[in-house]
Amino acid sequence: MSASLNTRRVVATLVASVAALASAALPAAADGHGRDHGSTGKHSTITIGKVQYDSPGRSDRSNRSLNGEWVEVKNTGKRSVELRGYTLTDKQGNRYRFRGLLLGGHSTVKVHTGKGRNTLRDVYQDRTNYVWDQRDSATLRNEHGRILDSKNWGPGKGRGTHHGER
Repeated sequence: MSASLNTRRVVATLVASVAALASAALPAAADGHGRDHGSTGKHSTITIGKVQYDSPGRSDRSNRSLNGEWVEVKNTGKRSVELRGYTLTDKQGNRYRFRGLLLGGHSTVKVHTGKGRNTLRDVYQDRTNYVWDQRDSATLRNEHGRILDSKNWGPGKGRGTHHGER
């Protein structure tokens, strides 16, 4: 009988040890302070907002016309988020990588196609060709490549359909 009592004590000690280790590791993942700076829990605070595709006016490939098309990236959370390494891509694989922008809480930044001087509200892809077509999509990924949000538009898609990772 003492052998089974000892076995129960060993098993109980092991179970308690595993539970203690698991509870010590859990808060780091559950408190939203992990490496995914754009997320709190399961939902990202960084999303795609409005999209101005197919530049309004004359499509003459001038810098003004190129900058007439843009995608808005929004921070819906209270805290600032560093966008370094985040990417914005279209259906054809054109990619813009954020170099280093601290997007304040409840703020937006427009990603323009053409050339310009980057500010806290506007950044530029420095392209000489249009990116966002009448039937296209925008996909936003964090610095680890995880899809945070996507938006599709065009015939049959409805204007501005969001497909965020939830």
